[in-house]
Amino acid sequence: MKKVSLILAAVIITITGAVAQIHNPVKWSVASKKLNNSEAVVFIKATIEQGWHIYGLNVPEGGPISTSFQFTPSKDFALNGKVAAPAPQSKFEKEFKMNVPYYAKEVTFQQKVKLNKNQTSVKGTVEFMACDKSQCLPPDEYAFTVTIK
Repeated sequence: MKKVSLILAAVIITITGAVAQIHNPVKWSVASKKLNNSEAVVFIKATIEQGWHIYGLNVPEGGPISTSFQFTPSKDFALNGKVAAPAPQSKFEKEFKMNVPYYAKEVTFQQKVKLNKNQTSVKGTVEFMACDKSQCLPPDEYAFTVTIK
């Protein structure tokens, strides 16, 4: 009887674990392009599953979490301006009682950097929140590193 109970418990735990897998609707990639010996651009691309979206860089207060970037400081480069992005779409969301900017399908963010060294690595994180019609996932982070040669 103990063996049957143990096997039944193991099966229930396995099924529960399979059903509760974390959904990750946003895939990130990073690349860079050297403009000249002293400047480059870092491209951070989000590819978003159909029906999902992430929020823009400037969501009004009281809304969902904006997509934001943090770059690890380095003596090898300096940020040149702020993160640039295409104009987001906007829609009214009942949960937040406001129009919120968002991106669907894909978006590429860009950050210019001034190079203090000919070759360097730019590291950072992007914090974002992904939602679909029925749910919002908790805020998530993606850590990235790109080498500029």
